[in-house]
Amino acid sequence: MEALGLPCVSTSGTFRTLQRTANTKISLGGKCTSYSSSQKIKPCYRTHYSRRSIVSMVVNESEEVEVRQMREMSEARKRWEALIRDEKIKVLTPKEAGYAIQLSNTTLLDVRPSTEYSKARVKGSKWIPIFDVDNRLDAGNISKKTTSFVMGGWWSGVPVLSYNSQFVPKVEELFPKDSDLIVACQKGLRSLAACEQLYNAGYRNLFWVQGGLESAEEGDFVREGSQPFLFAGIGGLSEFLGWTDQQRVAAANEGWSYRLVFSARLAGLVLLADGLFLGAQQIGHYLQDLKSP
Repeated sequence: MEALGLPCVSTSGTFRTLQRTANTKISLGGKCTSYSSSQKIKPCYRTHYSRRSIVSMVVNESEEVEVRQMREMSEARKRWEALIRDEKIKVLTPKEAGYAIQLSNTTLLDVRPSTEYSKARVKGSKWIPIFDVDNRLDAGNISKKTTSFVMGGWWSGVPVLSYNSQFVPKVEELFPKDSDLIVACQKGLRSLAACEQLYNAGYRNLFWVQGGLESAEEGDFVREGSQPFLFAGIGGLSEFLGWTDQQRVAAANEGWSYRLVFSARLAGLVLLADGLFLGAQQIGHYLQDLKSP
């Protein structure tokens, strides 16, 4: 903190922040990420098992995956807490990070995926994602994307992400080990994972933006992009209808004019659904008339 010329920040609320931001399940270990919605559960094809036995085996395997992910997340959180407690990673609020960028020309390293970075980004920041959108078209990845979409991706707009194995090498290409790096993501969880990897790689002047860019006020950073930082992490049908927590906060501040936009979208969606339903009925009647003698 002193390296940036800023006062020390109390970390008493940091561990509670880790609890709040730990709702994304990431399997760490330096190599991969794993989300519960994209886990592949292998079915049993042995014909001598009863249907109840097969269902029980699948449920048990799913529970094992869930327990393993919770254990890995718990272990990662303990490591991050230790790094912060021992001040190996320093904590900055978004406002303090903005001051540091303006006053000391410290670099902000944005580790968010491309979908979030393209919507809103800090002017002058460097972008190296630790997890990014997985655009591979192999059978396994298509299955993951399908499962993710069916399990809620259509509503939340959250894409399937994969670990960027070149994250640390790319950072090393741009920054010497003695560089001051302010590391940020959308909510603060992935940036902690990035800080841990960079610390293990030899970086010792790391500053973590607590709460992520989503918690920044509009004047904390010089922003580029089409949307506020608050909206960079949302998507899907929930964003279209204005039903995300972030949009509710904005609606409370903006008033009825903001709500009317999304009310009109909802009304249009209902009318479209009614039109499709009535059209399908008419087509059904027409086909019946053709079949009748």
